[in-house]
Amino acid sequence: MTSSVQHTGAGSYPKVRRMKFRFGQPEPMTKYYAGDDIVLSHLVALLSAVFPPGEESFIRSVRRFADQITDPVLKKRVAAFIGQEAVHGQQHGKLNEQLFALGYPLQQVVSRQHRLVQQAERLAPPAAHLAVTAAAEHYTAVLAARVLSSSEIQSLAGDPEVRNLLNWHALEELEHKSVAFDVYRAVDGPEWLRIAVMSVLYAFTIPVVGLGVLASIVADPAAWRPVTVARQTYRLARGPIVRGLLSEIQVYLKPGFHPDDVDTAALLRQWQNELFGAQGALVDRVR
Repeated sequence: MTSSVQHTGAGSYPKVRRMKFRFGQPEPMTKYYAGDDIVLSHLVALLSAVFPPGEESFIRSVRRFADQITDPVLKKRVAAFIGQEAVHGQQHGKLNEQLFALGYPLQQVVSRQHRLVQQAERLAPPAAHLAVTAAAEHYTAVLAARVLSSSEIQSLAGDPEVRNLLNWHALEELEHKSVAFDVYRAVDGPEWLRIAVMSVLYAFTIPVVGLGVLASIVADPAAWRPVTVARQTYRLARGPIVRGLLSEIQVYLKPGFHPDDVDTAALLRQWQNELFGAQGALVDRVR
């Protein structure tokens, strides 16, 4: 097996890995697979539902500028970015099928909104669409670094194969965290638009995600346990996933910011080895 890249940046190439996870094998997934935590299980389910249409949108946003990219290194990085995002969408789609079968009704609704996403894209200028992708990639990179650097978060995943999926996805988000951003700069995307787009996303992050999780819980009668849900919501808000998240996202708003200003090279090397080294935990998941 060829080795993965060892760092992010303009001279590195993300590694496209054709994965096949084994959700529900050998033991079936439980309904609240994230340590029997209703709120966290619904949050992860909601994020997973968003990924397939989201990843496809990210791919389209960079492809719209493919003919304007002249740097051969960036061209290769874009090709790898597209490959990774395509596999992410595919594998989250497999997880979403399991979650829908477990009784997460919004999974099927949200994960199939490809047409709605495409309609929104047609209304936006191409540069704004690409700016959204660059901003979203910063969100996923920040979350990825948290997932991979916190033993507490690792313990929250519950279901081992869901944890494997999240760790693999997090690793690859760090590998390609600057690709869309570098495309945006290469095609002279304006700095004011980059910052404006993130400002809007930043303002709506907590309200939109919070309402999405609430709607998912409301649609799941088995989760109608108000005291338990309130306690778990408080624990999530005060815990390592959410606590301080917005302050880390906020660095993107600084003029002149670049994703590689946040050094994740050592974390990336550690997890490339843990997951895909000679004795890597996920070597047998690569097709």
